[in-house]
Amino acid sequence: MGESATVVDRAVTERGELVLRERDGHFEIISNGVFLMDTRAGASERLLVRAALDRLRPGGRLLVGGLGVGFSLAEAAASPVPAEIVVVEIERTIIDWHRRGLGAYSAHALDDPRVRIVNDDVVSWLRGTAEVFDAICLDTDNGPDWTVFTDNAALYDADGTALLRDRLAPGGVLAVWSASAAPAYAERLAAVVGPVTAHPVAVSRGEPDMVYLAERGM
Repeated sequence: MGESATVVDRAVTERGELVLRERDGHFEIISNGVFLMDTRAGASERLLVRAALDRLRPGGRLLVGGLGVGFSLAEAAASPVPAEIVVVEIERTIIDWHRRGLGAYSAHALDDPRVRIVNDDVVSWLRGTAEVFDAICLDTDNGPDWTVFTDNAALYDADGTALLRDRLAPGGVLAVWSASAAPAYAERLAAVVGPVTAHPVAVSRGEPDMVYLAERGM
C-alpha cells in the first residue's frame, strides 16, 4: 500500500479550498475535496502540446489554458518553436506553488522570457482579449464532459468553442485535453473549428485520456 498523503499547503480561494498534497514522492492537487491532478504521469498533457507544436510555425504564438502541475508548460518551453507562450491560470495559489515545490514539474519555465503568466479565468480572459494565437492548448478542469467547476462548461459549449476559434489565426490549431472520450464535443469541434483528429493516451487505470486536435481553415 502507498503512503498516506501529507498536506504540503492549503489555501481558501474564491472557488473554495485548494490543497497540495505529497504522496509517495508525488504531488496531488485537490479542489474542494475532489482530486484534480497529480505529478505521476503527464503523457497526455505533454502530447497535448507536442501535437500542437508539430503544426506550429517557427516564431508562432502559443496559448495554454490552465497551468495545473506544469506538464503542458514544460513541454512548450522545451521547444524552440514558439516565440511567445501565454499561460492563463485562474488560481494564484497554483502559480505560487510553481515558484516553489511544483517548479520542477513545469521545468521552472515561469522564468523563461518567452512565458507570460496571466492570473485570470480563461473564459473571461478570452472574451476580453483581442489577442490571436497560432496554437491554443486547452487543459482546463477535466475536459468537456467532467468539469469540477460549472463555469468551465462555458469553455466547451458552442459559444465557447466559437470563442476559441476566433482567437486562432487562420490555419491555427486548437488542442483540447479530456479525461475521457468526448464524441459529442469532437463533433462540435469539427463543426465550429475545422477537421479533428483524436489521440487516445493509455493510463494506468480506467479509459484512456484523449487529446483532440482541430485545425482552423485559412
